[in-house]
Amino acid sequence: MVARSGSSLLDLVTTDIFNFPETPSPLQRVMTDPGILSVVDSKPSSDDDSKYQNKMIIVANFLPLNARKDNISGKWIFSYNEDSIFMQLKDGISSHSQVVYVGSLNACIDESDQEKVTLQLLEEFNCVPTFIPSDLEKMFHDGFCKKHLWPLFHYMLPMNTSNCNHFDRSLWLAYISANRIFADKVLEVLNPEEDYVWIHDYQLMVLPTFLRKRFSRAKLGFFLHSPFPSSEIYRTLPVRVEILKALLNADLIGFHTFGYARHFLTCCSRILGLEYEAKRGYLGIEYCGRTVFIKILPAGIHMGRIQSALNHPSSSIKAREICQQLKGKRVIIGVDDIDIIKGISLKFLAIE
Repeated sequence: MVARSGSSLLDLVTTDIFNFPETPSPLQRVMTDPGILSVVDSKPSSDDDSKYQNKMIIVANFLPLNARKDNISGKWIFSYNEDSIFMQLKDGISSHSQVVYVGSLNACIDESDQEKVTLQLLEEFNCVPTFIPSDLEKMFHDGFCKKHLWPLFHYMLPMNTSNCNHFDRSLWLAYISANRIFADKVLEVLNPEEDYVWIHDYQLMVLPTFLRKRFSRAKLGFFLHSPFPSSEIYRTLPVRVEILKALLNADLIGFHTFGYARHFLTCCSRILGLEYEAKRGYLGIEYCGRTVFIKILPAGIHMGRIQSALNHPSSSIKAREICQQLKGKRVIIGVDDIDIIKGISLKFLAIE
């Protein structure tokens, strides 16, 4: 199955195309398959393996952590980022399941500290950091993700020479290499017979291929936090086939709306020639002998956190202060990311 669904993609990463140093792998060996030892280490089995059973491994570009370095001691101090959507996902997962996060830190950790930080984060926060070299990170995130995927998925095609981002194959290779690093880290803590892997967003769309290649029976889910464009827009991406095939190596693919899911299914039909069906409440695509399920899973608002904030005494005090200061005036409030695709300019026009 993998030979048909990801061989060309895997050929691109059989060698280190950018000659970046490998990230450290200081974690203890874990049992990945009955009777088979992970390639991370070759030490004998131990009772510690039991703590890796029945896990939900959440993989995202960034870990739900805050990181800062103490100026006096020089030590790194970490804490959970309660505002991270990936942190809030825990409320939707059974309390009997262990949750492990895999992703990058929003901080620059020196190579000499990476092994120590890795062990600390796993022990204290159930987090496994992926240390991507800065040059590769720039090409992967700032390059391929932000220059190609993000605009395209939001229907921003280059219309003139001033904003024309010609496809750069080196950025695509960097994207693949970064996804490989994420895959290596997932494999360090994965028990494919018991665990579930829940991959998030457009930065990691080829990750399912790497995991499926290593364990054909791994339980993989993917959720796209952005729109998925119509086939007319998506087909302008030179690596459209590779990304579709990589996503189809997941068992389940989730979208915010039915419209996004419909666009994905249409792309699979028109570009890959695959057929899909809807019956008994599910959408599915038959691919390489497997049924890939398509789900509509809109991300909601954490009402518990909102209610907690509203009930806090400081909230009512601040509300009275604002009402007094702006008495007799009309107040328009907006919460937006400063991003070109967010329509902020249209909002200002509407206000005007």
